[in-house]
Amino acid sequence: MLRRALWGGLAVIVLAVVMFSVLNPPTTHTMWSEGLRIGEPVDQLWVDAEDIAPVMLRSVVAAEDANFCEHWGFDMTAIRAAIAQGAKRGGSTISQQVAKNVYLWQGRSWVRKALEGVLTPGVELFWSKRRILEVYLNVAEFDEGVFGVEAAARHYFGAGPDELSPRQAALLAAVLPSPKKRNAARPTAFLNKRARSIQDGAETIRRDGRAACFEDT
Repeated sequence: MLRRALWGGLAVIVLAVVMFSVLNPPTTHTMWSEGLRIGEPVDQLWVDAEDIAPVMLRSVVAAEDANFCEHWGFDMTAIRAAIAQGAKRGGSTISQQVAKNVYLWQGRSWVRKALEGVLTPGVELFWSKRRILEVYLNVAEFDEGVFGVEAAARHYFGAGPDELSPRQAALLAAVLPSPKKRNAARPTAFLNKRARSIQDGAETIRRDGRAACFEDT
């Protein structure tokens, strides 16, 4: 009975992962709960990767997961660094964040981390790297009630996601770790410094080939 339940659970997980490799997630738990909190639907409109400025994809990789093209879902170097620093810094890859944002919930629990650990390899196995970034940029929170790069570009800069400049893309990427406390339209000295670093990083991974796995060829 237990074995059957385990196999059934695994089948559900595989089906969910495969389904969203081609279908766009209609919403996420975070969007749903945030909409309840603010008392209105969140601002989010899906855009395909080809309708997002390429520099935005490079910027989020430079900011969140510079070795994105080189790992299989878990960046062991980043994880070891996080442990060495007493978990003062994060070790989650973009793939892990996608697994959490799309299928799970926010918060720090062992159950959620265990499920994330199961889902992440599946995402890496069945989704392309470009698809992972596409989904990430469409479900990430950029401000209170503002989800996805389309809404963020419009909210902060009055621009379409395909019109983002390297500076604007870097500012949006700099907002991601703390979207309710950082403002891309009114950056602090810290945010400006962080955005400059991300902009340099985005150009570096373009030159050295670390963007090759998700660039539109």
